[in-house]
Amino acid sequence: MVENSRPSLQIDLNDFKLHLHLRSRTPLTLHFNSPSRGFYLSVIALVVNEMKKSGKIKFIPLQEHFDLLALLNETIGGAAGSSEKENLLPRIYKKWKDALPDLEEAPLFKVLGKKKKEDADGVTGKIYSFSDVEKDGWANLFEYMGSEENVRLKFAIEKIGVGLNETSIIFGDSLNGDAWDRFISGLKNSREEEKREPEPVEATPVSELPAVPFPSPQERKISWFPRYRWVLLIAAVGILSGGIATWKIFLTPPKIEVASVERMKYPLPDGPSIAVLPFVNMSGDPKQEFLCDAMTEDIITALSRVPRLFVIARNSSFFYKGKPVKVKQVSEELGVRHVLEGSIQRSGDRVRINVQLIDALTGHHLWAKRYDRDLVDLFAMQDEITTRILYTLEIILTKGGEFSGAEKFADKYYRGKQGLDCYLKIAEAWGYFQRYNIEGMNLSRRIAEEVIAMCPENPLGYLRLGWIYCFDYWLGNTKSPRETIDKSMEMARKVLSIDESIASAHGLLSNLYALRREYDKALAEGERAVALWPWSQPVLSNYSGVLRVTGRPEESIPLLQKAIRQNPFGPASIYNEFGLVLRDAGRHEEAVAAFKKAIQVSPDHQGAHVGLVITYIWMGRENEARATAAEVLRINPKFSVDYVAKTSMYKDQSFTDRFIAALRKAGLK
Repeated sequence: MVENSRPSLQIDLNDFKLHLHLRSRTPLTLHFNSPSRGFYLSVIALVVNEMKKSGKIKFIPLQEHFDLLALLNETIGGAAGSSEKENLLPRIYKKWKDALPDLEEAPLFKVLGKKKKEDADGVTGKIYSFSDVEKDGWANLFEYMGSEENVRLKFAIEKIGVGLNETSIIFGDSLNGDAWDRFISGLKNSREEEKREPEPVEATPVSELPAVPFPSPQERKISWFPRYRWVLLIAAVGILSGGIATWKIFLTPPKIEVASVERMKYPLPDGPSIAVLPFVNMSGDPKQEFLCDAMTEDIITALSRVPRLFVIARNSSFFYKGKPVKVKQVSEELGVRHVLEGSIQRSGDRVRINVQLIDALTGHHLWAKRYDRDLVDLFAMQDEITTRILYTLEIILTKGGEFSGAEKFADKYYRGKQGLDCYLKIAEAWGYFQRYNIEGMNLSRRIAEEVIAMCPENPLGYLRLGWIYCFDYWLGNTKSPRETIDKSMEMARKVLSIDESIASAHGLLSNLYALRREYDKALAEGERAVALWPWSQPVLSNYSGVLRVTGRPEESIPLLQKAIRQNPFGPASIYNEFGLVLRDAGRHEEAVAAFKKAIQVSPDHQGAHVGLVITYIWMGRENEARATAAEVLRINPKFSVDYVAKTSMYKDQSFTDRFIAALRKAGLK
């Protein structure tokens, strides 16, 4: 590997080695030192190559590359396992999830230049010695989504501070795309040669088989296996005859039976719902049950405070403790869509915690993670893991965003007991905020100020307060609108001074610039927010609003449709914004349905009621408009049409004049 002061990652397909160089860290070289191990390095290379082709660090669907994976398996991997689709993809899924992230035991590679730890008697052990930061950094590279047969993989290099330009694939004297193409071309040629020239094989005793070393850098790295394939098959047939059955029974990941809404004992809630099953004690020591129960209870208690998330209570979840139950059964008996499973294994002063989130209606694993920790402070460890799980689940279940970076963010701003308390207070403030009315903003502001006093280093307290000031302005909950906007701008800039990568802060700036009629800046900040978090429903809703007020509602519609499709249980704000863009695009019937959905989620959402009033008037449904206008006054008796006109963000004044006329026609003043 060429020494480089910049962070870099190289995948060397000549030697089947992965070189990782990070600032202030010892360079790491991993050798995938057998055919079956080399296969998994080639899978990593495939994912990296596809990401580099797209120019984005993103999830790559494996089923679209199945023929290529089968070629890699049959040549590089030596057909170590079946290339049938129903077997190959689940095998890759399992290794990507469980084996490749394991830097400590390293089941699929050898860590060069590092010896495994010795026990007290000087006997070499089974694990390498790495810090928690090093282990987590490596493990977090291996992200996945979907089911075993429909898996999408991402090699999340951004989590270790490495970009696509600092990541390279090497083969021969070629680099990146050219290297990959040459590598694959050589594999295809070798397979064709084998098909054309099958060589007869003499009955050679197993002891006389020629040595087949793993390719050296100077050799052609892909030619050795076809030459000796038939000899190896004859020698291995006895092993395979028994081994295949064993592989199918013990190594194939179990299929998850999907739950049926029709068979559920209780109606499925309108929003996201989850049951947390009691964590399983894998230690073989009954004394460790307390740790399993405590972790489960912490997660249930914390999740129950997340707004709009339906969480099954502890007693019902613990009914399944010690029982061999399926996800399907739990879902149908409790009436929930998502199930969180976990296990804890303790060995001396070390503990391993595994968790996985499953969508019972599809059978898909939405997220899974393994944590290895030292038991220096049991309660601190519980708080850390609970916060990581909690923050990630909230992102997945209620914000509709990919979970990439969620744990890194949790580690940075929610550490320890105070971090967990801070998170729960921010969640409480968010719950009041989502009422989208004056009472909700007042309650949310008080809690946000408490968060800032308790955790002044956490940017999300300032972010929440910034959004509250922004909505105070829109709702007329201020004596000095200009001062309120200035306060909101101050909070947004405070957030970005702490962490420039927080997408929602850029979204807030985008809205504030639009209020100031600085539309070019508003669009630029909105685009920046979407680039940072492209699947976040709040971020897409904010950007959509800026497109809408600048006269481009049609461009917003597909963005919001995609966001709602990914998370149909999103916040009221996404449906309110969808109603606004549909209304402005002239699709009034659809707009009415969207506004009603927003009101279903948040019954006192002032903006959704106002949007519905205007739409009804434009449709000629004056009676319904007047009835809805009465609801606006119930929610906010001080509602003022003049104030709405004054705070309108629309670039086209004639559009503002038109909807103000509609509000007056409905009887509002």
